[in-house]
Amino acid sequence: MDFLMPDAFFDPTSFVHRDIFVGCKYVWDALHRISGYLRDHLRPNVADLNCFMRPLPKTVILWRGNIFDSGFEILGGDVTKEGISVRISGEETSEASILFEGSVLWDKAIFIGPGAVIEPGALIKGPSIIGSQTEVRQGAYVRGNCIVGARCIVGHTTEMKSSVMLDGAKAGHFAYIGDSIMGNETNLGAGTKLANLKIRGPSVQVLARGALIDTELRKFGAILGDRVETGCNSVTNPGTVLGKGCLVFPLVSVRAGYYEPGSVIRG
Repeated sequence: MDFLMPDAFFDPTSFVHRDIFVGCKYVWDALHRISGYLRDHLRPNVADLNCFMRPLPKTVILWRGNIFDSGFEILGGDVTKEGISVRISGEETSEASILFEGSVLWDKAIFIGPGAVIEPGALIKGPSIIGSQTEVRQGAYVRGNCIVGARCIVGHTTEMKSSVMLDGAKAGHFAYIGDSIMGNETNLGAGTKLANLKIRGPSVQVLARGALIDTELRKFGAILGDRVETGCNSVTNPGTVLGKGCLVFPLVSVRAGYYEPGSVIRG
């Protein structure tokens, strides 16, 4: 079933972590691999902060393997576009990561990419990778086993666990991303929930072109192909698989199953 393989949903060319999809028969097989991938590929870079399970007492900068808690100036900019400029020891760069006062790193098993910004009140648990020029906004909760690509947004009061966001994926406001994969340049409207747990049954099944396929996943939220967009306060039911370019109207509860690329889901 080539139409259910990762290449049918994502262009992984620029995605640093594209190896997670290699050899997957079905696109959701990558969810089985997140823990193992992080175990083998995560290279934490926050251990020297020595401030875990509590808010950072002051804003710090990660740059070129060093941590700066003074001697820098944040000049501004757009994180996911041109990046935020920082002046350090007279040198201006958009490659410095900013962890604002009041943000929380729960443990050491975390990588923060160049140019990423972690806002006050955000909480990140490991193992997790936060990609370059990605913005983790105030009140966001990254619960671990998460791989976030470049130029992504994990937004205000957005919760994410055991999930992957490819480059440019955005969940700006009040979203839930559970056991899901968001493709390149996907966007969740405010309040979107990617529900991941069936009320009944041992594992999630996906109906795709007349075939009922057992995913062997007890928890499985949604697959969103590249450029999928959801309207505000929409909900995908466990086992929703959206092909490239699908559109979901606001307030819609999307039934589980496979949707062809370009589908418009009105309810």
